[in-house]
Amino acid sequence: MRKTLLFPVLAATLCVLLAGCSSNLTNSTSTPAPTASSAPVTLSMTDDPPTGVSVLFFQITLTDASLTPASSSSSSSTSPVSLLGSTPVQIDVTQLQALSAFLSTANVTAGTYSSLSLTFSSPQLVIFNESDTSIGSSCAVGSVCEITPTVDGSTTVSLSSAPFPVTVSASSPLGFLIDFHLNTIIQSDLSVNLGVANGVTVGELPPVVPPQPPQFGFVSGTVGTVTASSSQFTLQTEWGKTFTIATTSSTTYDDFPTSACATAGFSCVAQGQVVQVQVAGVQTGGILTAGQITYEQAASQQTVVGTIIGYNATQLKLILHDNRMNASALPLGGMATVTIDKSTTFSVDANGFTIPAGMVFTGVENLTVGQDVAVTVEPGTLTSPSKSNVVTGWGPPSSITFTANSIQLEPSQMSGVVSSIDSSASSFTLASFPSIAFGPWASSSAAPGITVDTTTGTTYQGFSSDSFSGLQDQDAVSVYGWLFETDNGLLDGATTPPVVLAQTITLHSMGMF
Repeated sequence: MRKTLLFPVLAATLCVLLAGCSSNLTNSTSTPAPTASSAPVTLSMTDDPPTGVSVLFFQITLTDASLTPASSSSSSSTSPVSLLGSTPVQIDVTQLQALSAFLSTANVTAGTYSSLSLTFSSPQLVIFNESDTSIGSSCAVGSVCEITPTVDGSTTVSLSSAPFPVTVSASSPLGFLIDFHLNTIIQSDLSVNLGVANGVTVGELPPVVPPQPPQFGFVSGTVGTVTASSSQFTLQTEWGKTFTIATTSSTTYDDFPTSACATAGFSCVAQGQVVQVQVAGVQTGGILTAGQITYEQAASQQTVVGTIIGYNATQLKLILHDNRMNASALPLGGMATVTIDKSTTFSVDANGFTIPAGMVFTGVENLTVGQDVAVTVEPGTLTSPSKSNVVTGWGPPSSITFTANSIQLEPSQMSGVVSSIDSSASSFTLASFPSIAFGPWASSSAAPGITVDTTTGTTYQGFSSDSFSGLQDQDAVSVYGWLFETDNGLLDGATTPPVVLAQTITLHSMGMF
């Protein structure tokens, strides 16, 4: 019987600032000088969800993003304006359902632009086959498989419909949102067609209206030079681009160890740390303003972030999404078998959010499939990656093993439709999942729905109000929050779905499903 595989619609927020008069950004570590006739412009990428199997990992490389000046533009140049320069960016789209990723800055002359061209390469897909039929000849039912998909047609997508043409006005910020719709892009033969209708779309970011949070997204990297006199530091990303980060009196600092600073503030930031920055604004010249700075790890550590796809009392199996130090020994999209011993510690990465009493993550009894966790490697236990060199067919992903020094619960991302709103408990059921889900959390046991709890700290993006009252039945949403197990079903045979504590809830168009 012929199987049709539909895949989640993914939207990733890619933010590229255009903030000057130079027509080309050629150096990833410097920003051309702005002029009075230029303005900040951002490019963002975010995620939507698919049907049948679980997409665990989908990565693609953005090699170029260019604006084309309109023929009637007041810009002095008619050449395309490169927004990325010479630094390609690898994007894990499956991690952007409810988040945005800030990617680059550039200086662009004020004027009218008729289109945006995006060039991609090197797609990588990892799935969990939970259907009732093998895929191809080598992806058996119940197995995790990787493929390097072929690309049908051109790898360059030109976007010229609304909101184009757009006008960049001096000193007036402008932003774009790029959406990947994977259920459209991935074809029935598992190839990738970037040029298919409504496969990649663009929209203009609306201006930020308080109390809505900034929409420029997040960027992670290693702290370089720290300049106390200006409260600024440089940040080198995993893909090799360097940003200058400015802080203000409103910047918050989270999860820094007390050994690094007794009082949260700029003095906590030190060279060599790996941190995540929430970009609250972009200054003239491409300097990023930090709304929040979150400590992730020390330079001497090896830490990987992954999604739990299986576990028992002594081991985890993870699909790796981020290794923070860009270490080749921790391959993205690979599978790790992680040993848990008596010395392994457990904690929650609260990221400044207040976790209600009763929601705990203190040991193996609190593990569940679908949780995202940050795992610190016990020195000396990491094995070299084994790889089947998948090129044309399905096969196992790269695999490694190591022992966990610590396991920290991170927010997960999931999408579905709102149902059964319980206003008295400030909770609702997330149901009607895409048939292909992001990660293994939407198993058959969770099909009736997963309970989403909110608090006064939960933020709402795209709703009429930044409060629980903005939710409506049948809203299509993505939830970013911590997945807490309720009865540890995999260890004791129970099937009660886990509970999600939502930090952020993002409203989408129903068309995403």
